[in-house]
Amino acid sequence: MIGVRSIRTSEGPVAGRLALAAATGLLFLTATLPEALEAQLAVRGGTIHTMEGDPIRDGVVLIGADGRIQAVGPAASTPIPAGWRTLEAAVVTPGLVDGRSVVGLAGYLNQPHDQDQLETSSAIQPELRAVDAYNPRETLVDYVRSLGVTTLHTGHGPGALMSGQTMVVKTRGTSVEEATLIPVTAIAMTLGPEVGANFSGNPGTRARGMAMVRAEFLKAQEALPQLRADGTLSPRNLRTEILARALRGDVQVMITAQRATEILGALRLQREFGFPLILDGAAESYQVMDAIREADVPVILHPTMARHAGTLENATLETARLLREAGIPVALQSGFEAYVPKTRVILFEAAMAAAYGLPFDEALRTITLAPAQILRIADRVGSLAPGKDGDLVLFNGDPFEYLTLVCGVVIDGQITDQDPACGG
Repeated sequence: MIGVRSIRTSEGPVAGRLALAAATGLLFLTATLPEALEAQLAVRGGTIHTMEGDPIRDGVVLIGADGRIQAVGPAASTPIPAGWRTLEAAVVTPGLVDGRSVVGLAGYLNQPHDQDQLETSSAIQPELRAVDAYNPRETLVDYVRSLGVTTLHTGHGPGALMSGQTMVVKTRGTSVEEATLIPVTAIAMTLGPEVGANFSGNPGTRARGMAMVRAEFLKAQEALPQLRADGTLSPRNLRTEILARALRGDVQVMITAQRATEILGALRLQREFGFPLILDGAAESYQVMDAIREADVPVILHPTMARHAGTLENATLETARLLREAGIPVALQSGFEAYVPKTRVILFEAAMAAAYGLPFDEALRTITLAPAQILRIADRVGSLAPGKDGDLVLFNGDPFEYLTLVCGVVIDGQITDQDPACGG
C-alpha cells in the first residue's frame, strides 16, 4: 500500500498535531506546515479519480505555487519537476464538497453559545448572514477536514420558513475572510411541520406558511426594478434586498422539503417567482421525480442513513440511485443533527448510497463534482483539472471502505492534514 511520504524542513520532520474528536471518540492527526512549504506540490496516486473522465492508473497531479492545478495525467507522461515535494497514496480524489451543513455555525459542544444555526425569534429572517456567525476555528471544521472535506456549504439550518443565508467556505484559515469562497450562496427555507414545532405553532397550516412566504416574495418582486447592481435598495431594506437578489438570480433559494406535498409546494413557488431553486432533504422525492425533472431542479439529498422518522418516515436508502436514473442532478450532504457531533460523515453516506445501487463513480460524484455544480463553484472545485484549486484527498485504499484511512488532505496546494498511521 502506498502511503504519504514524510515531509522534512530545515528544522527536521514536521511534527503531527494530535487532536481528539471528542464528540465521536475518533482520533486523527494533522500536520501544520510553514508558509514556505506551500508551493509546487506533486501528488502521485495508484489511482486518481479526477471526476473529469475515467480514473487514471499510476497518475500525477501537479500543483503550482499559486495553489492551482497545473497538470493531471499518467505518471509516464506527466513528469514531476526536480525539487518539487511529492506525496504518494494508493487513491487520490478531489477534495470532498459537503453539499449542505451547519458546521461552523453549530459547534461540537452542543451548548447554546455554539449553536447559531437557527434563530427562533421569527420564522422569516432571510436577512441573517452566515458570514456573521461562521466560526472557522470550530473543532468540527477540523474534524470534517480530517475526513476529506475541503469545501463546505454551510449556514443557517432548516426549521424556519426563511432561516437565513448560506455560504461556501474552504475548511482552512483562521478568519472568515480567509475561509470564504462564496459569502452568499442561497437563502435557506423550510416547508413542513418542523417550522410550527420550532415557533410555537406559527405559522400553523401549510396554506398559511405558504401565504407568508409568498407575501415576502411579492414585496421583493415589487422592489426588483429598484434593485441596484450592487444588490442594494434605497432606502435600505435587508430582507427585501436579499429576496430581490434571489429573484434576479444572484443567489439561489434552497428549500428543505421532505414530503411530496412540500416538494410540490416548493416547485409551485419556483414557477410563480422564477428564482433558482435547490431542493434540500427531499426524502419523498422519488415519489414525484417527473415533476422535479420537468422543473429542472437539482436535489441535495438528505444523508443516506438519516433516521427514517417524522417527515423522513418514507425515506429510502435507494433515493440517490433512483434520482440519478431519472436524470435528476443529485448531491449528498452531511446535513443537520440535533445531537453531538451535529454532523455526519459524507464519505460514509456516499458509501451507503453505493451499497444501495449507485455506481461507485456516481457515488463519488455526489460528494465532489455534483455539489460543486449545484452550488455554482465547479470552476474552482469538485474535480481535478488544470486551472482548478489544488484540493485533494489522499487515501490508503478504497475511499468507501470503512477501514480506509484519509492519509492526507491538500487545500489550495497546502498540506493541511497527514496521518502517520498510513506509513510511508
